[in-house]
Amino acid sequence: MAGLFGFLWGLHEMTRLQATVNQLIDDEKVRVTRFDFEPGAETGWHRHGMDYVITTLTECRMVLEELGGETREAIIPAGTVYRRDEGVEHNVINGGDAPMSFVETELK
Repeated sequence: MAGLFGFLWGLHEMTRLQATVNQLIDDEKVRVTRFDFEPGAETGWHRHGMDYVITTLTECRMVLEELGGETREAIIPAGTVYRRDEGVEHNVINGGDAPMSFVETELK
């Protein structure tokens, strides 16, 4: 991101809200967690230690900060389900102007 928008986004990064995290299940097979984000809120940098499945509860307008300084955007419709492998490292940010929510199911 360059120019004024990049500068303003940089200021925004310093004051982001944290997503609300609610663990729903944690047993010998899975860990299920709900994430709720106000506009501009983030998860914070993290590495996934298990394969996982995401189920979006709302439309999710994600900004994904990735290793190496790369940033990408993804718009994922409500009700979408997708999976990722263990080892993903990123920070997930609500890049939209409405709250967003998803459920993450980690496979043990």
